[in-house]
Amino acid sequence: MGVSQELTSCPEPRTVQYESRTALLSIKSQISSFFTRGIAIESGMIAHKFFCLCRILTGYWTTWWTKGYMRFWGLRIGAGCRFLGTPILRRYPHSTITIGRQCTFISSSRYNFVGVNHPCAISTHNSTASLVIGEKCGFSGTAIGCALDIRIGNRVRCGANTIITDTDWHTDDLRSSPDAPVVIEDDVWLGVNVTVLKGVRISEGSVIGAGSVVTTDIPAGVVAAGSPARVLRPLSEIGE
Repeated sequence: MGVSQELTSCPEPRTVQYESRTALLSIKSQISSFFTRGIAIESGMIAHKFFCLCRILTGYWTTWWTKGYMRFWGLRIGAGCRFLGTPILRRYPHSTITIGRQCTFISSSRYNFVGVNHPCAISTHNSTASLVIGEKCGFSGTAIGCALDIRIGNRVRCGANTIITDTDWHTDDLRSSPDAPVVIEDDVWLGVNVTVLKGVRISEGSVIGAGSVVTTDIPAGVVAAGSPARVLRPLSEIGE
């Protein structure tokens, strides 16, 4: 569905120092073997390990910087969250943004090869707005705009360039309708380029296909896709 597997394969912040040292020792060992015993190094292996090391070190730095940046904006952040690239933030005064433990935010195309077109963008637009993100969620270039109430459950996967919003944004336009809350329950998977519009509830465990626009409620445990998104089949039928 377009979601980078890096959401589950990346190391936690508390392990980056150990893994950085491990990666360095591995590279050193291969180079030493090449020169001392003439053992050939598989093409691309050094480049791959160097990429992994850079990813770990960059993630460590951007996580440290972004957490401070988020607290400056007044966000509540759970322990163990990771940030690859710096997200765009805006918290309207007196509104609330709460992020649960061990969430991952990818804001750079270097770390999601599906193609992240822009950083994650998290914003509130009214003093009474409330945005709550559960634990162990993953976001790649996801834009979340909250003017009323958005609730995202635990272990929700959001593929590259997904959009979640509870407002029409142009509230001065007479064609706009009132803001309406959005609920995305536990274990939902949004594919690449999915848009979730206001007034929608996506129930537990459902999968939304790439490029879909969700305008109405989606029941639990189904695959839905299209514009507007429609239920295609229960998840229980997959693989049959």
